[in-house]
Amino acid sequence: MRISAENIKKITEIISELAGDGLSVTLFGSRVDDGKRGGDIDLLVESAVAVDNPAWLAAQISAQVSRLMAGRQVDVLIGAPNLKQLPIHEVAKSTGILL
Repeated sequence: MRISAENIKKITEIISELAGDGLSVTLFGSRVDDGKRGGDIDLLVESAVAVDNPAWLAAQISAQVSRLMAGRQVDVLIGAPNLKQLPIHEVAKSTGILL
């Protein structure tokens, strides 16, 4: 995994501040492959309860994590019972690493 333990801690803190506790955060995409270089940060944030404004939440998380990561692009998927599950959600779960 190509992300520091310190950044993992900060990312989970950012998400907790914005969305509350009890969420799971999964890193997926190129950052889970130690053999690659560069790449954006892909995160799946899952909630066991409904999320009222998922696009707004994803945008807030993306902006704050991007600032943390010196402007690197951050893509955020939101998973919740009230949201449609897309194939990318399954890819993230099956190939990602829980933070």
